Amino acid sequence: MKKIFLLVVLLFIITTSWSQRNQIIAYVDMEYILENVPEYLQAQNTLDSKVAKWRKKLDKDARYIEVLKSDLANEKAILTKDLIEEKEEEITLKQEELRRLESLYFGSNGDMFLVRKQLVKPIQDQVYNAVQSIAKRKKYDFVFEKSTDLVMLYSNKKYDISDLVLSTIDRTRLSEQKKEQINKKREQTNTPVKELSENQKEAFAKKTADKEAQLDKIKNKKIEAITKKEAQKEAQKKIIAEKRKARLKQREEKRKLLREQQEAAKKKKEDEKKAKQKEDN
Repeated sequence: MKKIFLLVVLLFIITTSWSQRNQIIAYVDMEYILENVPEYLQAQNTLDSKVAKWRKKLDKDARYIEVLKSDLANEKAILTKDLIEEKEEEITLKQEELRRLESLYFGSNGDMFLVRKQLVKPIQDQVYNAVQSIAKRKKYDFVFEKSTDLVMLYSNKKYDISDLVLSTIDRTRLSEQKKEQINKKREQTNTPVKELSENQKEAFAKKTADKEAQLDKIKNKKIEAITKKEAQKEAQKKIIAEKRKARLKQREEKRKLLREQQEAAKKKKEDEKKAKQKEDN
């Protein structure tokens, strides 16, 4: 329904404007463009590799939790109430850790979002900049993206500017490479560079120091948060271990008392038997 509404609105705008002047329309196939940009493919492969590694870690932890659940279900009949509670508590902690990792990897501000922003977004921005540059130069009124939700019932290949976008990106890349070569050559030939003033040096040094201090602050906060979580986790483990040790000690004392009672009863029975034999004699 949404697609139909968008199409109707678009057709209405185009039809209304057509009476004033002829509209110049083009479209691009974003999927085709990105598949032909080497930097995008390389960035996507890097991202896919990281995602596969994260999912492998999550799957491994999930399987371990299922093993713990299965073991508990099989042994529940022969375990004491305390041991059952201990194992259930361990399973709960593992599940919470799994959810935390999943959020860390794939949350709204997780590692996948940050890596995609770092690797893929600059390339996508490069494509959009090329499209805008071509649209302004060719004076297009509309440039559609072929693979969006807006349905294209028919598209004439002559209005496809995808290859033009790719060639614009290639020219931009060559221009940047040429600039790098010129700068490198200038450095090699020791071309004099304008010296910075003392005020500029101080401002640059202060800006660098502020940026490093900010990064250190963010890093320290992350380390502090991780340390706090690890400390809480270790404290929970210690409490569980102490509870288990206390229960084992209590059970051992009960066993010892039971053995002593059994030995005392056995000795009493033997004494009574000897006394009876002595009376019979």
